[in-house]
Amino acid sequence: MLENLINAWHDAVNRRDLAAALAVVTDPVEVSGPRGEQRITARDFADWIVTSGIRLRPVSAHPVDELTMVVEQEATWPDNADADTAGPPVAVATLFKVRDGAISTARRFDSLHDALRAATAGTPG
Repeated sequence: MLENLINAWHDAVNRRDLAAALAVVTDPVEVSGPRGEQRITARDFADWIVTSGIRLRPVSAHPVDELTMVVEQEATWPDNADADTAGPPVAVATLFKVRDGAISTARRFDSLHDALRAATAGTPG
């Protein structure tokens, strides 16, 4: 179930499928990235998909337990006018947690090491 949800999350983000995005996350959902950590509504998450212009290609998956997985990804921002679209993909990692059959946490880290450390520590990283 965890892997299927994370695959659906990536698919929703990459296809800009707002209905699918709303269906795979809890409301609210915990997110983090360059702007810090916060709990946002599922609607705000769907809006982020459009405004960020991000695309994420999974590279490797690292299960932590039955409800937690870290996914290493290559990030690009082809649909963001402010991003350097000519640059190479950026390596990132996302810590996913699932609750009640939906993704309740999607915390982005700059490295796989940092994401795995946060996942195994069980505390914000």
